[in-house]
Amino acid sequence: MSELEPIRPAVAVDYTTGLPALLFGNDPDRRLAAAAVLGAAGVRMVDALPLDEAEARLDGQVSLGLVWLELAAADGGPALEQLLPRLNQLAETRGTIVIASSPLHLVDHLAAALTGRSTEILIDPDDAQRAATLATSLSGALAETGVSDVGKDNAARLRQLSDEMGRIAATLARLSTGPGSPAVKPPTGDSRPPEVEVETVRAVIRARRLRARFFSEELFADPAWDMLLDLLQAEISQLRVPVSSLCIAAAVPATTALRWIKTMTEQGLFVRRADPHDGRRVFVELAPSASDAIRRYFGEVAKPVVV
Repeated sequence: MSELEPIRPAVAVDYTTGLPALLFGNDPDRRLAAAAVLGAAGVRMVDALPLDEAEARLDGQVSLGLVWLELAAADGGPALEQLLPRLNQLAETRGTIVIASSPLHLVDHLAAALTGRSTEILIDPDDAQRAATLATSLSGALAETGVSDVGKDNAARLRQLSDEMGRIAATLARLSTGPGSPAVKPPTGDSRPPEVEVETVRAVIRARRLRARFFSEELFADPAWDMLLDLLQAEISQLRVPVSSLCIAAAVPATTALRWIKTMTEQGLFVRRADPHDGRRVFVELAPSASDAIRRYFGEVAKPVVV
């Protein structure tokens, strides 16, 4: 099918100038919601189809800038299993933007399959979060974003998303400006990091969680540090941490946590390991340099004040 041929889904398609996009998903209502966001952003939606028609549709598409997956709770199975690797290949080899909007139970599957730099995963997003992600993806800022999902009305939420993306982008730019500004600073003094007791790390995590009993959680969102602590605890206990568990440990919305995991992996702080028993799941662990740095931190800070 060419871009000029009519389409079958009950979605209004606008053939105006803009980035050509395909929209896949089995739930018509969710496809409509995603289509509205794409249309508002000036994206030229070429087609909107169920998942089992996606492979054939991709075969017939010559020019493609963006693929949006709008997944529902019942989605999955062979159609999604076959589609995800192909979309990731498009992202890695052709720079196609791939955005997957999904319920939480599919997060491990999506995180294992969509690893390209121009891929993005949203977990149970609202329209404001869809719009913010699309805007940053189209502007080329996908690899340097992390947003906070707070606020109630859409206007206020979009302002908060924009402010937070700017803050995170500035932080990540400082971390990635070259060999002179590594994310992990080289050790000084003794070449061997100190031993850290797992109960010490757990006590710190408990203390951080306790703050939510007295203050709003949004005041203390610090997903990078919370994930570092969780992975250190797992490392000491010789446990594996899947992406879904690490998202919970981050204490922020799953979409935000996924962006931080992706960024910290790119910065060399985290390492992804495929589950040898389940190709739909990956584990995350500390890179050796990150493990060394956080152990040294615990060695220098007194136990009662490490929060």
